[in-house]
Amino acid sequence: MIEVEFSEEELAPAVDQAWRDLAKEVRLPGFRPGKAPRRVLEAQFGSGHARAEALRTALPEFYADAVIEHDVDVIAPPEFEITDGQEDGPVRFQATVEVRPEVTISGYDALRVEVPSPEVSDEEIGEQIDRLRSQDGELVAAERPAIERDFVLIDVHGTRDGEPVDGLTADDFKYIVGSGSIVPEFDEHLTGAAVGDVLVFSAVPPGAEDDDPIEFRLLVKGVEERVLPDLTDEWVAGATEFDTVEQLRDDLRSSAEEARVAQTRGSVRPRLAAAVAALVEGEVPQAMVSAEMQQRLQSLAFQLEGRGIGLEDYLRFTGSDPESFSADLRAAAEESVRTDLALRAIVVAEGLEVDDDELDHELGHMLGDSDATLDEAKEQLRSDGQLSAVRSALLKRAAMEWLVQHATVVDLDGEPVDPDLLVLPDHDHDHDHDHD
Repeated sequence: MIEVEFSEEELAPAVDQAWRDLAKEVRLPGFRPGKAPRRVLEAQFGSGHARAEALRTALPEFYADAVIEHDVDVIAPPEFEITDGQEDGPVRFQATVEVRPEVTISGYDALRVEVPSPEVSDEEIGEQIDRLRSQDGELVAAERPAIERDFVLIDVHGTRDGEPVDGLTADDFKYIVGSGSIVPEFDEHLTGAAVGDVLVFSAVPPGAEDDDPIEFRLLVKGVEERVLPDLTDEWVAGATEFDTVEQLRDDLRSSAEEARVAQTRGSVRPRLAAAVAALVEGEVPQAMVSAEMQQRLQSLAFQLEGRGIGLEDYLRFTGSDPESFSADLRAAAEESVRTDLALRAIVVAEGLEVDDDELDHELGHMLGDSDATLDEAKEQLRSDGQLSAVRSALLKRAAMEWLVQHATVVDLDGEPVDPDLLVLPDHDHDHDHDHD
């Protein structure tokens, strides 16, 4: 509960404005709209009318000033009760408002999370090179049964109840074994098939589970394999920007390792956020959950609007119904709230702080190309009650980095990940707002 007191003199501007507003609204004989004197209005409506209207408009302003002055972390709209000064004299009122709870958590210093491995194997580099070689590969007849990645020439006849099915009947159709481009049963039956084989089976195409099965009859007319060019310096020089196989391998490995490290680094913080959120026990304030849901919904709507897509179209495209969409949105919002509370708890428990240099650096980034000075921006944020929010965001970011440094981070095989790989580059800190 917040108790606020202000003088009659401080209320006077709001009272004057209330009389001016009333003069514009009423029509009194002998006076043009908005020109009726205050004494006439007071005689007509009573002096208490404007005061009541002034209190209605002024209380939220005095409340907002008190919240900023005392740095109260409110999470819901207030309920006002005037305790003195309803009719005249100084005004006292109480604002009952829900504030962000402070929680304590245990176990955050012993978290273990799994992330994609930052390592790149020789086999992966070999597969990338093979994909490049396949661009210059040649198809030649294979004198053997078909295996994965072979091209088979087939006549396809798909029928249901004896009638051909549109799009599933064709002659001389070339199919890549293992592609799964029609139904999985194609790959199952074509693997090991030889020229002249006739394959008969039934299958239900994906997305048509409610329909009757389709009877397929495949005639294998040819099997071809892609023969890749030899991996030589000559081929590399002619097909790529490099001169040797070694240079090509080194470049592919460097790019792959950079991408893999970025993937590993990018996954550790969301997974730690989910892990630490699970440590927050009990219910969380529904006001915070509702606010987070609204923010996420507005963000999604803005993104969709930029692409010319409405929310209803989005639900249809993604196959979601409003109920499940709302449930998923609420679950994500609640986890975000739990993460927020957990990170704030770590800030307190570990005594984390943000110094003025860090705050100034963040404000400088927020200013961007603005002409405002740092001091002007800081004063504007302070008067708007947003400076403490910026500081809180930095503290939560510090808490997340504390977790990254102290958690056990392993790859999917249980091998420890080098902690140095998880540190955000300096420029990434400026844009890391996932947990603000």
